[in-house]
Amino acid sequence: MSDEDEDLQVEAPDLAEDDPMRAFLPASFGKRSKDTDVAAQMDRSRRIVDQNRAQVVKPRDRSQGSGSNLSSDSDGDSHDSSDDSDDEDEYPTSHQMVMKTHDRAVTTLSLDPAGGRLISGSIDCTVKLHDFSSMTPTTIRAFKSVDPFESKRSAASAEAHPINHIEFNPLAGGVFLCVSAHPQAKIMSRDGNVLAEFVKGDMYLRDMNHTKGHVSEVTTGAWHPTDKNICVTAGTDSTLRIWDINNKRCQKEIVVFKSKAPGVAGRSRMTAVAWGTAAQGGSNILVSAALDGSLVMWSGNGPFTRPTAEVREAHKPNTWTGGIDISSDGRMVVTRGGDDLIKLWDTRKFKEPLVSVEHPSTSREYPMANIKYGPNSTSIITGSRTGHLHILNPGNLRPEYTTPITAGVPLITVNWHPKINQIVTGSANGEMHVLYNPATSTKGAVDVMSRAPKRRHVDDNPEFTTDMSLGLSGESIVTPGALSGARRTGGSGRLKDPMKPQVPQQTPFMRSQPDAKHISENIPLSRMLHEDPREALLKYADVANKDPMFTNAWKETQPVTQYAEVSDDEEGPDKKKTKR
Repeated sequence: MSDEDEDLQVEAPDLAEDDPMRAFLPASFGKRSKDTDVAAQMDRSRRIVDQNRAQVVKPRDRSQGSGSNLSSDSDGDSHDSSDDSDDEDEYPTSHQMVMKTHDRAVTTLSLDPAGGRLISGSIDCTVKLHDFSSMTPTTIRAFKSVDPFESKRSAASAEAHPINHIEFNPLAGGVFLCVSAHPQAKIMSRDGNVLAEFVKGDMYLRDMNHTKGHVSEVTTGAWHPTDKNICVTAGTDSTLRIWDINNKRCQKEIVVFKSKAPGVAGRSRMTAVAWGTAAQGGSNILVSAALDGSLVMWSGNGPFTRPTAEVREAHKPNTWTGGIDISSDGRMVVTRGGDDLIKLWDTRKFKEPLVSVEHPSTSREYPMANIKYGPNSTSIITGSRTGHLHILNPGNLRPEYTTPITAGVPLITVNWHPKINQIVTGSANGEMHVLYNPATSTKGAVDVMSRAPKRRHVDDNPEFTTDMSLGLSGESIVTPGALSGARRTGGSGRLKDPMKPQVPQQTPFMRSQPDAKHISENIPLSRMLHEDPREALLKYADVANKDPMFTNAWKETQPVTQYAEVSDDEEGPDKKKTKR
């Protein structure tokens, strides 16, 4: 290298340190790699909750009396905002990931045992499958949408069945139970394929013990706690049916519930069912609720000819008890009824509830609203009509933590996964919220928010994508209407109605089609499409009489029609005489 090369200097613009033009000047040569700021992405997903709307009850207040009213919790009376950080560490509710993949209310959801796959059901009659491993902050969507009864629906039929309940097998996460508003439940794989469809019973048989399957709508179901091949379904035909998923032609056991309430003729709809594990080596328990208000418990290992215990009018009759769950030790049962009450029961003294508190119910609009025990049964979670998530004490049902999820929109279904320590909720507006805490939660939404944002491809469908690129990457281009909240039709400005068929947009190929004038002038006989056939035939009536084409050979031998001459005064053969 010569001395002249060493003396060469590159002239750079003389800019001040605070000049904004420096942001557009390159700092180095070659391709620059962008590192994802994980901490910044996590901070953007932090939930911004108004402290006046979130209620926190300190742990020392948990031992107070049990007569609590949860309806006042949703109004948002703040007790102490100084302990919010402690509660965020205790409960995984500090951050959230919003998923908008359904068009209508989300009625049920479930996570596989590993916590890597989420399935959800809705009133829009579809099951959505989500995989956390394939999501990024800009591609939060379902990888598959399944209609369980699409193969049975004809092209002219508008029959559809909302999804009532879906649940992964806790012992074998490769399959899940799918229950819709139909007499036949299905066993589906984790990829959305139908593996088995249980048989439908004979609806003309009066005795339900002789039918091979449900004869009316199935409301819910549950898996056996220790046998991966056994599940139970509850139906509106007043029966519980235990199935072996390897034998879909007939149920393994049938439990017929005989209601003792007056005026129901011995039958009542079964609204909820739960199958609990054994307590200290005892037998499993099977608990179910009926529309007549009864709460019935059977021995999970059989026989099922007579219930072990039964509570009449456990909830108000003719109100839908949709939420029921059993604690991990099999001793406690919690129920949420349509009478705006949550009750706690002891299986050893199954006569009166231990605790009963008020809670606004959503069973009138959404009867599948549930209530679930948290990990190790240390908490109870449920939603409310006002869109709040309630975390209750399992001993006295007092609210320990209340936070708004979808304020003003009912929160229907909740689930707290013990392995990844994340809470998933489903609301009536079609949104699902995955609540987590980066310090205590693992995998799931934590991994999604830790990945680099994916650039949107031209083939990506914005209808199934939650766009967060505005807050994550300044170089991303967002087209008008690409945001999930701006789903509008053509130029009308009205929101899409999921019940109406969508009108296809006019493509360039359709615009290039020839007009009607060109068709009428250049295509022979094209005008006959708009011509009245009767008038066209009458034009040739005189020609057919003068020069018949088909009857000309025997024209001379045709018979002559002769009519009798009848005057006006005479009665012809067709005239009837007037009766006097």
